[in-house]
Amino acid sequence: MTLKLFLKPGACSLSPHIALEEAGLPYDTESVDLAKKVTASGGNYFDINPKGYVPALLLDSGELLTEGPAIVQYIADLVPERQLAPANGTIERYRLQSWLTFIGTELHKSCSAFFNPMAKDDWKSIARANLERRLRHVEDHLAAGNAYLLGEGFSVADGYLFTVLGWMKPIGFDLTPYPSIQAYQARVGSRPAVQAALKAEGLA
Repeated sequence: MTLKLFLKPGACSLSPHIALEEAGLPYDTESVDLAKKVTASGGNYFDINPKGYVPALLLDSGELLTEGPAIVQYIADLVPERQLAPANGTIERYRLQSWLTFIGTELHKSCSAFFNPMAKDDWKSIARANLERRLRHVEDHLAAGNAYLLGEGFSVADGYLFTVLGWMKPIGFDLTPYPSIQAYQARVGSRPAVQAALKAEGLA
């Protein structure tokens, strides 16, 4: 089985890229020019993913899976022995899904304002205030003795959070008031699989 991940370097598709490296699965990648909706091989990306954005994971069956939180859980479930996600049906799995949802709706979405050329200053101010509140929640959780979001073990939620935290510097958000997050970012970033994904995308 070889999976194919459509990505844009540094975008939210870095999260499933990290998951694939952590899983140790064979996979290919193809970058997408999101402005032109053209893949690196010259294909019309809309023909592959009608949504027009990344990530998208092409399965051996020819089926396409979209949306990062769904993709990373799929990857994790292919290799349960790697413990990248708790077992389905357990309260721990629902905690993972809670974190994935929180990252997607409260952190990822708040960053969108800073990457949207149409965004006005008032929208960015609201987004910045939301990031401050939500990152304080993450800081408190990590400061309480949690090495990773689910405790002592790395999960696919950590790959997603690491990806979003990587946008803080480009958008001008200072993480100095969040020392536990800074330590967490360094801890996740030092993982061999994370380094491999970053290098593959030209980010390290």
